[in-house]
Amino acid sequence: MVVGDFPIETDTLVIGAGPGGYVAAIRAAQLGQKVTIVEKATLGGVCLNVGCIPSKALISAGHRYEHALHSEDMGIKAENVTVDFSKVQSWKASVVNKLTGGVEGLLKGNKIDIVKGEAYFVDGNTARVMDENSAQTYKFKNAIIATGSRPIELPTFKYTKRVIDSTGALALQEIPKRMIVIGGGYIGTELGTAYANFGTEVIILEGADEILSGFEKSMSSLVKRRLKKKGVEIHTNALAKGVEEKEDGVTVSFEVKGELQTVDADYVLVTVGRKPNTDELGLEQVGIEFLDRGVIKIDKQCRTSVSNIYAIGDIVPGPPLAHKASYEAKIAAEAIAGHSSEIDYHGIPAVVFSDPELASVGYTEKEAKDEGLDVIASKFPFGANGRALALNNSDGFLKLITRKEDGLVIGAQIAGPSASDMIAELGLAIEAGMTAEDIAMTIHAHPTLGEITMEAAEVAMGSPIHIVK
Repeated sequence: MVVGDFPIETDTLVIGAGPGGYVAAIRAAQLGQKVTIVEKATLGGVCLNVGCIPSKALISAGHRYEHALHSEDMGIKAENVTVDFSKVQSWKASVVNKLTGGVEGLLKGNKIDIVKGEAYFVDGNTARVMDENSAQTYKFKNAIIATGSRPIELPTFKYTKRVIDSTGALALQEIPKRMIVIGGGYIGTELGTAYANFGTEVIILEGADEILSGFEKSMSSLVKRRLKKKGVEIHTNALAKGVEEKEDGVTVSFEVKGELQTVDADYVLVTVGRKPNTDELGLEQVGIEFLDRGVIKIDKQCRTSVSNIYAIGDIVPGPPLAHKASYEAKIAAEAIAGHSSEIDYHGIPAVVFSDPELASVGYTEKEAKDEGLDVIASKFPFGANGRALALNNSDGFLKLITRKEDGLVIGAQIAGPSASDMIAELGLAIEAGMTAEDIAMTIHAHPTLGEITMEAAEVAMGSPIHIVK
């Protein structure tokens, strides 16, 4: 039966229930708006279902297995360590289900109407939501588009049973003997590391000079070295040419320095970036302006060229990060409510759950100098920290970027265990306008990895305690 003759009215229509959409819906509801959220797949979006959360669960399980096999230095030796990969997958699914169920509870608790289906804009105040059986018209005062992104498919590597994207890699029912990863960015590196920890022979093909090219070479080289210790084969400046698929595997051809090579594997994982989901929403007929490659143009309040329609997350400029989407979600909802909130990306961290972990926030040393800032770059090694040594994981460093004139913290980079957690303190320091002295004078518990932040601040002040200046 087709419904839709009688439009349903709502204050704010949110399209997409990922980490951008559901956060926007909740914040809008908190600010007194009547909110309807539309999701065509599963609540939580890519992040909770087939991205951030399940990948970190798989990475965590891989680390447990690796530690069980390789803890001889600490006097621990295990025999006959095995992996029941179907149980790993069911445990991973249980983590996902807890979180997606939690999102549904939060939405219902905030009295938000949840609608299953695909939305299509009719005009600047009207959208049609369709599922397999029906269609319904919604009239809205404001809309927030949070439809996320999907993996880019290469013309010569169409997705099949053996040519897989990140979603396929997370859903494998067995541990591959060998896997080829095309793309050495954060997704390829994370998933490649996870499977390498489970014993898979991993070959990474990266087109650039280095893997993880978004980070400083001193950071990515630590990851590269650790990957090679795991037996991962890395080819940089490599151009993937094509794939021949068989019943039980693939043969991939690639070119390095003009030489054509081939390699066999069980699967080839393609992780060459993501593209925004903006092509089937009817946005052009509403008059929404785009930048290149389907990215929507927005202002500092996430407002599109149509004043009552907002866009957030992977479909707007900037890196495709879940925490960026959630941050923009709050800005958009507050802007609709008449607040003066504006986006400021300087304090948004970037994190890779590699081995060791990498994290960065604010300026790098190069970025600061390129902008003409007079800065001090202060390093403290994990190897001089008691907690890192006790963890038997002391590779890495923390680099603090401070303004020379007053010690203001304007950036930081961390390579080492728990970098993803440690970066939060430095993001706060940047947001709060703190100086190196503020951090140094903050008492950090001993023995913790957090002390490394304090020690780097003391280096910036010229008075380090635990390394010789």
